[in-house]
Amino acid sequence: MRTASALRFLFVLLLLCLPFAAQAHKHHHAEGNPAASAFVGVAELPPEARDTLHLIKQGGPFPFVRDGVVFGNYEHRLPQQPRAYYHEYTVQTLGARNRGARRIICGALPECYYTADHYRTFQRIKE
Repeated sequence: MRTASALRFLFVLLLLCLPFAAQAHKHHHAEGNPAASAFVGVAELPPEARDTLHLIKQGGPFPFVRDGVVFGNYEHRLPQQPRAYYHEYTVQTLGARNRGARRIICGALPECYYTADHYRTFQRIKE
């Protein structure tokens, strides 16, 4: 008898929580593609980002071993593309002990995006 009551309680609780979960999902995906509306000109990029973009266009050599690895786009913040479409490159951060938070993510050139906050937001680079 207790099991049936507990199951009923959990079921009611689930029903009460579903609208909040749906709203959170909708909110997450509404923010999920800031790159579609945010643009930055090459001249507006930090000098280190312009240097990285130049290296990408000439095919390297790159200063970091992980430059050029596949960017998974797991949070779907960039336009949906097949796996291995996007590749990431480090934008040097002066004084950083590691790679820092700044990256350029590129698909088929000239489709590139800049992030200064380690993939939380992106700006489409306009040439």
